[in-house]
Amino acid sequence: MTNDQNSYTAFAGSRRVASGDLASVAKATKAALERGEDAPIVILDDETSRVVEVDFRGTAEDVLARLGTISGSPVETLEPRGPGRPKLGVVAREVTLLPRHWEWLNAQPGGASVALRKLVEEARRGSESKDRVRQAQEVLYRFMSILAGNEAGFEEAARALFAGDRTLFTALIGLWPRDLRAHAEKLADSAFAEEPSTATART
Repeated sequence: MTNDQNSYTAFAGSRRVASGDLASVAKATKAALERGEDAPIVILDDETSRVVEVDFRGTAEDVLARLGTISGSPVETLEPRGPGRPKLGVVAREVTLLPRHWEWLNAQPGGASVALRKLVEEARRGSESKDRVRQAQEVLYRFMSILAGNEAGFEEAARALFAGDRTLFTALIGLWPRDLRAHAEKLADSAFAEEPSTATART
């Protein structure tokens, strides 16, 4: 049995079968298949909208027993350990810069490594909100592409998504099947940047 604590959602065509942990979703999906469900079944990781493959052969107990070998995330490869201080989370990587860049970095307090870490942290903090929105947009678009690619207004909704126009996006998906629309609207909560007027009103 898997100890994965992520949330998953199973769809039979455009209809939501179940949401929750992978074991619960797999069990509910297996039951739907045994009742004669003939629509294509897709199980998605709610965090990434990536498809999770589940082997539904055998009994429900067989299905659940095989879940321990399933990973809904890309396999993380371990790179050879090189210079640095891995116990402190510091890993050495090659960086290619122009001579004038190295001169400036080496002149900074603490040297090039400290200066680079500070620059990266400042840049990361400055773009953190935009990065979250961009990643959420990709998750929503992946869901749309997998399950709503043939729905009316799909291309226009995709353009509205990446343009940051939530009002238009919501209107365009208004005629989609109820469960697809509800899931898309749920993902949209993170995929659209908060409008300045709303943010100001809450402060």
